[in-house]
Amino acid sequence: MSQSPKPAEDAVANASWHSATQVVRAGLPEKAAGTPYLPGPVFAAPYHAPGDPSFSPYTYGRFHNPSWTHYEAALSELEGGPCLLFPSGMAASAAVLATMVPPGGTLIMPQESYYTTRVIASQPFDGAWFASQGITVVMAPTAGDGLMRALDAHANDRVSLLWLETPTNPGLDVCDIAALSARAHALGALVAVDNTTATPLLQKPLALGADLCVVSDTKAMTGHADLVLGHVAVRDHKHHESLRLWRTRMGVIPGPMEAWLAHRSLGTLHVRLMQQCRSAMAVAEFLAGCEQVTGVRYPGLRSDPSHAVASKQMTAYGCVVSFELPSAAAVERFFAHSRLVYEATSFGGLHTSAERRARWGGDVVSDGFVRMSIGLEDVHDLIADLATALAAV
Repeated sequence: MSQSPKPAEDAVANASWHSATQVVRAGLPEKAAGTPYLPGPVFAAPYHAPGDPSFSPYTYGRFHNPSWTHYEAALSELEGGPCLLFPSGMAASAAVLATMVPPGGTLIMPQESYYTTRVIASQPFDGAWFASQGITVVMAPTAGDGLMRALDAHANDRVSLLWLETPTNPGLDVCDIAALSARAHALGALVAVDNTTATPLLQKPLALGADLCVVSDTKAMTGHADLVLGHVAVRDHKHHESLRLWRTRMGVIPGPMEAWLAHRSLGTLHVRLMQQCRSAMAVAEFLAGCEQVTGVRYPGLRSDPSHAVASKQMTAYGCVVSFELPSAAAVERFFAHSRLVYEATSFGGLHTSAERRARWGGDVVSDGFVRMSIGLEDVHDLIADLATALAAV
């Protein structure tokens, strides 16, 4: 099977650029007169491929697509390692778990990591891939030294993979990627980090020692709440090949339109996310001073238990703020009296949204726990709107 062509731009040279420049220029093809900066999506199942297939850059749509190539090249520049695109964040997570944890191995992961990741890793159901492999799944808290203690407790248990999520969704706990990676590697284990909340703009797990980085591009990476995608970045090319074979053989492939939309959206990632981070800090400070609100979490707050670790490994603290209201009914009143906060799941979009997370039943949170994603509205308007909604609580 032929491989997709290498990106035209020199990713090593581009690494010296600031992140705002990188996201605007990443993955674009070489300049050619009469061509667009970024070619439109390519819709094809077969491609012209006479003779030896290895001579054709593209042969069949399940193997590769030019629209994937451009976006994966862009992601590789941002992540600092080869990337593969998947049709969702969960598809990316499932591919890592399926290829990096051998039968009979041990997987250590946060007990409050993304709910569906925990489900596919640990809960048996009809036809479950992971449950059928005899894999031991160990859950430990992200906060404090829970994951480090779990590694030490299972030092003799053939730990295959340490799965991290930092900051966690929805609790916003943060763990020390570098320290945990060093300990896991000493035990012969690989380290994967779900970096969805931070994105590669705010945190670079591969540079901190992780072997793999998983991101749901559905969220802040694309930011327009109009597509579902995910990607995996790796340090080792053999892991890239294992994941590529999994994607090809299982047919877990992204659509060309989604890949093109994601790349088109990437150019505004820096301006979007930096504004969202500034507004999120202001909102977190406002909420921390409201008598109706308890349990405010945002890693940027100096009072937050994750602030010290987050400040060491993140360049900014993200767009997600969490807090608690007295009850589910109080949250419903809050939503009813807000004009700017959409009640919706997911996060990272242009519009401020929030949800009462307990309604899904998968996370250990109170009935009044709210996860809020800060959008691009003027922060003064947003805080005024929140004040009105909280007054109704």
